[in-house]
Amino acid sequence: MFKNTTFFLFFFLTTCTVFSQNSIGRDTIYNQKEVIQLDWIPTYDEALERSKIEKKPVLIYFTGSDWCGPCILLDKELFHTEKFKQLSDEALLLLEVDSPRNQTLLSQDKISENLYLKNKYKVRSFPTLVFVNHKGKKIAEKKGYIMTEYYYPFIVSVINNFK
Repeated sequence: MFKNTTFFLFFFLTTCTVFSQNSIGRDTIYNQKEVIQLDWIPTYDEALERSKIEKKPVLIYFTGSDWCGPCILLDKELFHTEKFKQLSDEALLLLEVDSPRNQTLLSQDKISENLYLKNKYKVRSFPTLVFVNHKGKKIAEKKGYIMTEYYYPFIVSVINNFK
């Protein structure tokens, strides 16, 4: 009896863990009254060029937009807030590097660029935030999901050290 119960409990917890990342849809983010629109730069080269001109660091956001539960939460709780929009408009350039399961969400060129950037910056987990200068040199990195209020001091310190 004990073995059956243990096996069932193990099976149940494993199944819940495996499928938990699919339980939150990216559409959940957009159920807010007002959607915050950020200025995401379309390509890596353009982001570096603008960084050189505007003298701002580039925040590269590595995500799995359609399957990564922590990425979806980070999107909602950090990137789609007025506080982050204000901070990014003033002092950051933004580049999203998406690795969706549904490859039809991106063009073939964007898929190739994203794979190149994942390899270049050795990104193995999502979400990952990488800050680079205009030469593409990594100046800071934050891996995984943590409480949103911990991101702001980190981002502000990166901005302050960049100047």
